[in-house]
Amino acid sequence: MDTLLPNSDTLNQTTFSPDATNATALTVSNGPRFQVGDQLRPDSSTEVMMVTAVSGNTITVFRGYGGTTKVALTNGRRLVILGNAALEGADASAARFTNRSRKQNYTQIFAATVEVTGSASAARQHGIADELDYQKQERTRELLRDLENCVLNGTAPSTTPQGSASVRRTMNGIVRQIATNQFAPGTGPIPAGGGAGTDLNEAVLNAALRAIWEQSQGRIDTIVVGGAQKRRINAFASTGRAYAPDDTKFRDMVSMYESDFGVCRVILSRWLQGDTLLMLDSSRIGVVPLQGRSFHYRPLASVGDATAGQVLGEYTLEFRNENAHGVLRGLTTT
Repeated sequence: MDTLLPNSDTLNQTTFSPDATNATALTVSNGPRFQVGDQLRPDSSTEVMMVTAVSGNTITVFRGYGGTTKVALTNGRRLVILGNAALEGADASAARFTNRSRKQNYTQIFAATVEVTGSASAARQHGIADELDYQKQERTRELLRDLENCVLNGTAPSTTPQGSASVRRTMNGIVRQIATNQFAPGTGPIPAGGGAGTDLNEAVLNAALRAIWEQSQGRIDTIVVGGAQKRRINAFASTGRAYAPDDTKFRDMVSMYESDFGVCRVILSRWLQGDTLLMLDSSRIGVVPLQGRSFHYRPLASVGDATAGQVLGEYTLEFRNENAHGVLRGLTTT
């Protein structure tokens, strides 16, 4: 996980001297985020302040910079760092950077056994020329289905996640790993929908997309839904559709959704819970095999008149920058 230096912080101060409009010594939550020469704006105001000194979590500012109108400050108010103004000819400032952190996940082994008797192989039943090859293909399709399901909904064990002789190793899926941007209709920045109050509509979806966009460095480009929520998204455009007299096809499908906060592919999945919608930045997600362990067929020793083998693969979900994604739950499913 790699993040940019934060460009905002909050006031951590209950009293101001001489008063909240003229105070110049401000206590913030994270002093190291600031440096001399930063222009600051108290969120949702027009005042700009200039930072003249930084000491621990106390910053000294010039109020009403550039003739802007001073505002009364309050504890917890957000301060936005507009940018830093360096002095002409000044020495280089100390380097500042964020430390990368590795978010780990464990691989999960997917396996299915194939066994075909000599008679079944020779009989050529139901038009199948090679029963062993047919069984390998079918088991691979099942394992791919299970892989998709686990990528969405998988959960690692709470203890010994690396696995042991008695603990099976499983991966954490997307739903499990989203912690920052969890939303529900009528909660926080997300308005209630129509109908029962939890219906998915454009106001609900756009509020969630906006909340993610405002606090993260990602850009949502993928929406994953089950059947019920896909029908809701299709209905977004139902009142705006027009058809010519000679049209012979009726289209009732939205495969791309474009909002102010991103152009999103809308992907339908059978395995996502019906009341859930995922908002993902696909550049920060990867499903990868352990080296040399992508799905493959491995023959097993035969015992008697049969050919046996195993379809095997070991995969995990790479989920980077957790706060670049979001989940919307509690939606109406009927």
